[in-house]
Amino acid sequence: MTNDLFDATNTLSSSEVESRDSGYQPLAARLRPRTLADYSGQIHILAPGKPLRQAIDSGQLHSMIFWGPPGVGKTTLARLAAGHANAHFLQLSAVLSGVKDIREAITQARHYKTQGRDTVLFVDEVHRFNKSQQDAFLPYVEDGTVIFIGATTENPSFELNNALLSRARVYKLRPLESAELESVLGRGLAALELSVAVDDGCLALIAAQADGDARRALNLLELAADLAEAGTITAKTLDEVLQASLRRFDKGGDLFYDQISALHKAVRGSSPDAALYWFCRMLDGGCDPLYIARRVVRMASEDIGNADPRALTLALEAWQVQERLGSPEGELAIAQALVYLACAAKSNAVYSAYKAARADVERGVSEEVPLHLRNAPTALMKSMEHGADYRYAHDESEAYAAGENYFPESLRDRRYYFPVERGLEQKIQEKLDYLRQRDKTSTLLRYD
Repeated sequence: MTNDLFDATNTLSSSEVESRDSGYQPLAARLRPRTLADYSGQIHILAPGKPLRQAIDSGQLHSMIFWGPPGVGKTTLARLAAGHANAHFLQLSAVLSGVKDIREAITQARHYKTQGRDTVLFVDEVHRFNKSQQDAFLPYVEDGTVIFIGATTENPSFELNNALLSRARVYKLRPLESAELESVLGRGLAALELSVAVDDGCLALIAAQADGDARRALNLLELAADLAEAGTITAKTLDEVLQASLRRFDKGGDLFYDQISALHKAVRGSSPDAALYWFCRMLDGGCDPLYIARRVVRMASEDIGNADPRALTLALEAWQVQERLGSPEGELAIAQALVYLACAAKSNAVYSAYKAARADVERGVSEEVPLHLRNAPTALMKSMEHGADYRYAHDESEAYAAGENYFPESLRDRRYYFPVERGLEQKIQEKLDYLRQRDKTSTLLRYD
């Protein structure tokens, strides 16, 4: 939500717009805020009393990382922070810069330091620097040569090294809300070189299409203004401008994993409607349906398991339909599987049992296979009592060798699998209880 500190009017101030004598600039560049009063969004970190707001207002900056999607004001906020601190502002792009550029920036920072002025070194897309390049900043951050501000769209926990993270505070920037975007668009209208009117609802439509990205919202507005007939942006104008949806989605980044996480949790939480929503969001963002099909198979085993074994079969069949028929039949089959899985009885008993068994194996010694369970294909092996006293289950009552042990002796009676009281696993539990009672009876008879 907006706040009076950040609300902007639709009138254009001289501090908001670059001089037009310098040639064409995109509307988003001309409208870059010059004061916090003109800055939209991020109230969760910029409201009065918040640590970042206090640091900016006092001019006492610390090294920091701005983490957030494109178009939410990371670069602008860094510039505003430097301006409030009267610090020299240097900007590097990790896409275009190397260690040589870092050294030149440090040389400039040292020069300003001798004049008693701090330097804010802003590194855009800092996650694109490799670990050794990131390390190059450390001594200069440590000794105060620069105040380091990095901007990234990726999770710093994964993309930045621990040494740099330990010297900088991470601030998460959020996508702008619709009301904030409409405020930005209002200022954009005032900044357009030509007088343009807008029909009711059109700014809201542009804001929705921008999906939290202020830069994209202004670019769409500028394009719509160029196409406007008779000086008015109408719904028909926007039909031409907004032909394709480009909602935020990063194939391999945090948004990708957040959405597949939401899809998986919707299935686990028995919400078919939410599962369909996240499935469609991922398809809309360009996700490969085969990736989702593979994850649906995982959901069938991890979260439904033996409570409804049909779920795994349906998931595999949906995957096969996608491979054989492609779109749109494949996506529909995956949707069918997702809905079934979300509505099915849930059990993670097999998943938990598998993890427990693996943990035992990983922390244990290499136990010998008991002699009675060993294979004996040769006379030598038989003479060594491989397979001796093995009880063939099919020759026993109910095809069950009651009391037999199939573990190494040190793990006798170990249990991993605990069926839940839902779906088919209720029947499985009843069967296991019956067999364990037979084991107990067999053991008592053996020692009577």
